[in-house]
Amino acid sequence: MSAGAISPPRTVRLAGALTTVEAIVGLVFVAALLIRAGAGDLGGVGTFDRGQTYGEAGYFGVLSAGVLAAGIGLWKGKHWARTPSLLLQLLLLGVAWYALGPSGRPLIGVGIAALPVVILWSLFNRGARVWTMRMSEAPDADAEPR
Repeated sequence: MSAGAISPPRTVRLAGALTTVEAIVGLVFVAALLIRAGAGDLGGVGTFDRGQTYGEAGYFGVLSAGVLAAGIGLWKGKHWARTPSLLLQLLLLGVAWYALGPSGRPLIGVGIAALPVVILWSLFNRGARVWTMRMSEAPDADAEPR
């Protein structure tokens, strides 16, 4: 960090830790896909295409790696990580809304929505906003004129 930078508040670090947890869940899903493709079993659903399952695992692997980078970045106080994390949380709230309403699975919807709501609160509370806005100032903004 530069000399004029302030360290991130606890809530930003909390958001980073929770975003990292989301990434780990994604990586566990990737591992499950790879294990399932390796075993050659799709549970009797349609025709099995091993390459398609590996492609799906690769896609989710790249997404999970990006989420992991954002989580670690927030934990370390990197401002670039805030926007990807916010975008992910808004997307997950959309998934939760769909589970709550149209799909008729309210328990799953509430479970999906809980973590994004906490992360969004952590990134939009007063301390996090001050931390975010502080970085937009010049490094010597607090210095007295000569």
